[in-house]
Amino acid sequence: MNLNQITIPSKDLTPAIKFYETLGLKLIVKDLPHYARFHCTDGNSTLSIQLVNQLPIGEGIHIYFECKFIDEVVMELINKGVVFDELPNDKTWLWREARLKDPDNNQLILFYAGDNRLNPPWKLK
Repeated sequence: MNLNQITIPSKDLTPAIKFYETLGLKLIVKDLPHYARFHCTDGNSTLSIQLVNQLPIGEGIHIYFECKFIDEVVMELINKGVVFDELPNDKTWLWREARLKDPDNNQLILFYAGDNRLNPPWKLK
């Protein structure tokens, strides 16, 4: 199997579309007010946003976007007005991460893990 499409909820697609375009995703389907789909241009996956009446309660969705040059990407996004909850920092699981939320409070993590994403030192044998 290949995970290549994720759909997330939104109460208002207009600001969500602007936000994800600012992150660098390419809008490929726009069916307002109900649905939009983006291509993640560094790979072959897509991300959709779908109109909902109510957002999930609790911690919600966490989406990870891998960025080889995470520090530079974060600085570019800050210069475009994107607000981060956590700037790039090294994690104990050997990933470098920065955290932010989209307009619907979905948790986004920009990260770089290199070989540790698939082959951490504690990988099962």
